Amino acid sequence: MKKLLALILAVCMILGLAACGAGSKEKDSWTVGVCQLVQHPALDKATQGFVDALTEELGKDKVEIIVQDGSGEPANCTTIVNDFVSRNVDLIMANATPALQAAAAATDTIPILGTSITHYAPALDLDEWNGTVGNNISGTSDLADLEVQAKMITEWFPEAKKAAILFCNAEANSVFQAEEVSKHLTALGLEVKFFTFTDSNDVGSVTTQACEFADVIYVPTDNVAASNAEAIANVVLPANKPVFTGEKDPCAAFGVASLSIDYYNLGVTTGKMAARILKDGEDVSKMPVEFDPNPTKFFNQKVCGQLGITPLEGYTAIE
Repeated sequence: MKKLLALILAVCMILGLAACGAGSKEKDSWTVGVCQLVQHPALDKATQGFVDALTEELGKDKVEIIVQDGSGEPANCTTIVNDFVSRNVDLIMANATPALQAAAAATDTIPILGTSITHYAPALDLDEWNGTVGNNISGTSDLADLEVQAKMITEWFPEAKKAAILFCNAEANSVFQAEEVSKHLTALGLEVKFFTFTDSNDVGSVTTQACEFADVIYVPTDNVAASNAEAIANVVLPANKPVFTGEKDPCAAFGVASLSIDYYNLGVTTGKMAARILKDGEDVSKMPVEFDPNPTKFFNQKVCGQLGITPLEGYTAIE
């Protein structure tokens, strides 16, 4: 009987210790890997916002953030995230769609947060969408209302008949935006044609073809376009072709107007989500994708002046 009692007490002590362990923090420091597809202003701002917010939330000495750049190549993103997985990082932040796709293929256990992702359903080839990815993935979206963007084009240029949509056909989210904006522009009475490039090598020639066809051009949030803004500007500006963009920074280079979110703030939101996962133990699979609720309408004063256009009311000048 004494032996049995001693055994019962021992088991109770073990269970008690286990309960204490379960209720305490498992970690007080973390390692986070950031894979950014390519360097350009929007993605750079999102990464900086993420780093600033996560450092503030967790403490500078409590988190190591490893930032790697894929130089615009999805294959490089695969190498980067596989290295993060081998290091057993606590969380991966994937900045842009190819980076998210690489991270999703690399691990189904490490929490992944995307940012600068237009829509997670086409990015991850999801059949259904209810606002939450599930599994080990969540994040933030840079999507601004595509119907509003289409209406902006006809508000600025009501006489336009032909619209070209210029984008990289290798980016799933660019394809999604192009298809959606095309539907809205067609409903507004415009003839729409896609002009696509596969990488930076044919941006200039494809842009030239778009200028030859269109009265007005639309460029969605597209990483290849954004990182080749100078090449696009060198074609559309001499041709005096008005361009509308899904993001402010390309608009600053060659556009007339844009409906754009703030990428730094988007990164901050993503960083705060990461802190909730790491510090508070929030379940990433149950976290809805978050958005910028207040996109801003911008216009480019220099381009408007070149085209002889008076900016519409309700737009903010790009500084």
